[in-house]
Amino acid sequence: MVPASLRLRLVVPGNIRHNSGGNVYNAALARGLSGHGAEVETCPLDGGWPGGSAEDRRRLSRLLGAAPRGSVTLVDSLIASGAPDELEAAAAAGHPAWILLHMPLPDLEREGRAMAAAAGVICTSGSAAARIRARHGLENIGVALPGTAAAPLAAGSLAAGSGIPHFIAVAALLPNKDQALLLDALAELTDLPWTASFIGSDTADPDYAAQLRDSVERLGLMRRVSIPGELRGAALESEWSAADLSLLISRAEAYGLVVIESLARGTPVVVRDGTGAVEALAAGRGTPLPGAAVGLGTDPAPLADLLRRWLTDPALRARWQDAARAARGGLPGWDATARTVLELVGADGRPNWQAQVDTADGEAVGE
Repeated sequence: MVPASLRLRLVVPGNIRHNSGGNVYNAALARGLSGHGAEVETCPLDGGWPGGSAEDRRRLSRLLGAAPRGSVTLVDSLIASGAPDELEAAAAAGHPAWILLHMPLPDLEREGRAMAAAAGVICTSGSAAARIRARHGLENIGVALPGTAAAPLAAGSLAAGSGIPHFIAVAALLPNKDQALLLDALAELTDLPWTASFIGSDTADPDYAAQLRDSVERLGLMRRVSIPGELRGAALESEWSAADLSLLISRAEAYGLVVIESLARGTPVVVRDGTGAVEALAAGRGTPLPGAAVGLGTDPAPLADLLRRWLTDPALRARWQDAARAARGGLPGWDATARTVLELVGADGRPNWQAQVDTADGEAVGE
């Protein structure tokens, strides 16, 4: 039970304006917390995060120092991990903030100081929590896995009768997402029918986005690969509906929200092995996995080989699709995520470090 007086402030980076997984998580968490009866205030903080300028950090310090009595402040790690001085000062003044960690950052020393000063750290994946424990030896860490919203079952291009398999890669056009390697892999499959859409913000790194579009032309994939930029609403849903296979081969991924968004539509997923996206692939608790994790470095051949097998083996396609559709019913909703965050911050004043997202009791997403 959430006390009627519980007030929670969620401090989020105002400089990340594309539809990132962190932004989606933060917005859905705020709605879920409100649904549980908490009074939630979302506080966007502009600045050059991570790190920020001296003035950016002063504004953070003022915000942390203005915490109402009895309130809980959650700070997105993109802000908090680069501002240890400000978190230490807030804790010394009796206003310790919590950190909501989406992705560990490279600056280990600053990150470790910030997390040691925090009231606690809530990670959005088990893999991120394990890395933080190993890096900094902290114990005040909990996990609140992302939820997902119910979504219509994808028809897919094959089921629709076009006979041309359609790949979808939903991620901002950024080097970490490694769409360049994906293009190189697809270029090895031009003897087979397929199409692909790379959907995501092209403003986060315009130079990389331009390189990808140049590569499409250089590789002769103009009739097969579209890069429309970030899509929303009906345009995005149309792409999801047509998808037969979702691809997320990021070099680093704490979880990969798009993986469970794919599974919510019954669409299997290929992810890069060794990243948190593997954890997301198993979120539906089904066996076999609704897709595959492929080991990748800089050579596109392993990915090309896997996609060739999928394109040429109807039995493999059927197994992955059946597993993805079965996984839909086992996915947690955002209700479960919000409930776990409330348990972790201790709505009754006693933080619960053993709290985890309970998918068995959480609101399931599916048919």
